[in-house]
Amino acid sequence: MSGASIADGGLLGLMLTELRLPTIKRLAGDLCAQSDREGWPGHRLLESLLEHEIAEREARRTERHRAESSLSPDKRLSSFDFNAVPCVSKAQVMALAEGTEWLDRGANVLLFGPPGVGKSHLVCALGHALIDAGRRVLFTRCSELVQRLQAARRDLRLPQELARLDRFDLLILDDLSYVRRDQAETSALFELIAERYERKSLAVTANTPFSKMAAGHHATPPWRSAEGSDSAENTKPGEDDEQDTGNRRTGSAGNRPAGRQTLPRCAAANHSCRNRD
Repeated sequence: MSGASIADGGLLGLMLTELRLPTIKRLAGDLCAQSDREGWPGHRLLESLLEHEIAEREARRTERHRAESSLSPDKRLSSFDFNAVPCVSKAQVMALAEGTEWLDRGANVLLFGPPGVGKSHLVCALGHALIDAGRRVLFTRCSELVQRLQAARRDLRLPQELARLDRFDLLILDDLSYVRRDQAETSALFELIAERYERKSLAVTANTPFSKMAAGHHATPPWRSAEGSDSAENTKPGEDDEQDTGNRRTGSAGNRPAGRQTLPRCAAANHSCRNRD
């Protein structure tokens, strides 16, 4: 029995098509012939067929998730030069990439630094690593996402849009600093953050620390309460008042509140951080 005879419409081929097992259908003829030549027991043949089907199914799923993620394809950890950005802890980044339990806890990752130090590259690379680990990731410019949320609210379909975003284990919000932060945008962003709070993770990049963003705007930022409370004990996703600046610069865990992973912040005065975005 050859692979061609199965694909040409034999009964076995029809059944495999009905069961949606394209890999087994393609390989069954050759593997059955090899089994006959080498005297495989039946369970070995079945295991071999199923292993190939599962492996290719996982590969197709990974590629679908990568295609829907909107991640830059060339921004991977293998191409990120950690020596060029010494204020970033490679060990901490690799721990986030290799261990996904923080996603199960709904923890968040915050990346601060001036333009050009590689924030977008690093967060895209983290996203690719998580997709390889079987997780779903979506990368979006924060300003574009806010506009989409506002449009969904106008069309009375904001709950549906939030539900669509909820499918992703990690939502990457790039360039938070460029959101105008008027009342309408703040409200839309707050609803997204509140919807994912302690359930689904966010990764946020910004050129300016949150406390400095708030200083020049009258609108209440979505990461603060209406009263402006910013204590470590009541930290919401994305909330930070630079109380642990020293910890971020060293990469130490310090006494950060549970539920967020903060990468070291590249200070604007650090001339060793070369342009990489």
